[in-house]
Amino acid sequence: MEIRENAIIPLGYGKFVRSDKIVALDPIEENRGPGRRTYVYVDGISIPLVASRTETSILANIVKTPKEVMEATAALELLHDILDDIEHIGPMLRKSIKEEADFNLDKIEMKIKEIHNHEIETD
Repeated sequence: MEIRENAIIPLGYGKFVRSDKIVALDPIEENRGPGRRTYVYVDGISIPLVASRTETSILANIVKTPKEVMEATAALELLHDILDDIEHIGPMLRKSIKEEADFNLDKIEMKIKEIHNHEIETD
């Protein structure tokens, strides 16, 4: 499972936490009831927050769905293919495309490489 970054997760009754700050979820066994379903351990907070939602529903909001992962993977593959095509375009044609269409292939190539390098660093 991959954690969604920078997503705000509702815990119920007006409590919200950033998804990537949640460290652990612990279902409440004793005194469980409305407003008391799950202990949510959050990075930087010494005591757990009490959530009115179940650990399963919170977890469903925290993790990326397979669809999101597949879409991200497909987008990265597309960028890789575009980069491969751009790298085969010579300097004369690049200059001509930039002058005639105001389409800067050098800038696009650089941006795709930055995205690719960022993905490698975060893996």
